[in-house]
Amino acid sequence: MELRHLQHFVAVAEDQHFTRAAERLMVSQSGLSASIRALERELQTPLFVRTTRRVTLTPAGRALLCEAERILAQVRSAHEAVAAVQGVLRGMLALGSEQCIAGVHVAGLLAAFRREHPDVEICLRQAGSGALAEEVAAGRLDLAFVVRTAQEDTDQLRVVPLTSEPMTVLCHPSHRLAVAGAAVTPEDLGGEVFVDFHPDWGPRRATDAVFAAAGVRRTVSLEVNDVHSLLDLVDEDLGVAVVPRHFRHKRPSLTALPVKDAGETVYQTVALLPPAQATSPAARALMALLETEGA
Repeated sequence: MELRHLQHFVAVAEDQHFTRAAERLMVSQSGLSASIRALERELQTPLFVRTTRRVTLTPAGRALLCEAERILAQVRSAHEAVAAVQGVLRGMLALGSEQCIAGVHVAGLLAAFRREHPDVEICLRQAGSGALAEEVAAGRLDLAFVVRTAQEDTDQLRVVPLTSEPMTVLCHPSHRLAVAGAAVTPEDLGGEVFVDFHPDWGPRRATDAVFAAAGVRRTVSLEVNDVHSLLDLVDEDLGVAVVPRHFRHKRPSLTALPVKDAGETVYQTVALLPPAQATSPAARALMALLETEGA
């Protein structure tokens, strides 16, 4: 099995199209097809279901994709490790982050990293914590800044704590909770209309955990994928939101109330990395810079 066969396979799996994958790889379509056929012969199984419009992975192809991505990531890390020993950090830093993550200023950190390591290409992916954890475990990302849940406690992921904070209720100043002006419990919020993020987002997971622990059911009627949309909906008094405390500074016009009986560290942000031996030199350099910047 040759590395180029795996590279070709991953490209076709990502593009779901032989022509587009061939153009991206700058190889002929016939050569790419021959490479995939050679891989299928060696593995003695079809890897793609081919149609006139697109190609999709077979069950065997889906199983191979995870391993192929991990192998290619390890090869890239090996090249970068050799370059680092020679005194120059090269290659790529593939980073993931949730929006408005606490404990790290991602843009500032990446700017400082680029100043120190101008030969490293930076790629940033923004998504929910669950998806980012899967990307790090699969080797598609070097590291990610996420909100911690129990799902990250695996032998494929290394967890580095960054910060923690309590959750806060945000509501319109005319809302009954704002008028009362007191800390609230999950029970106090039982009949409210909620604005919240997609279930994959870390803040949503933290809020769901608070209500589950209290045995209180809630329905999220207004679901969004960005912080500003959430704040806009609350600002129009269309619902309330339970969010990490630092969100209150983004919209001072809203009333922020502490949540009682929810613990003091329900929202914990962490850096997720592969095991130490699989961590890329670029990821190690970024974490070292984060430690220096935070000191």
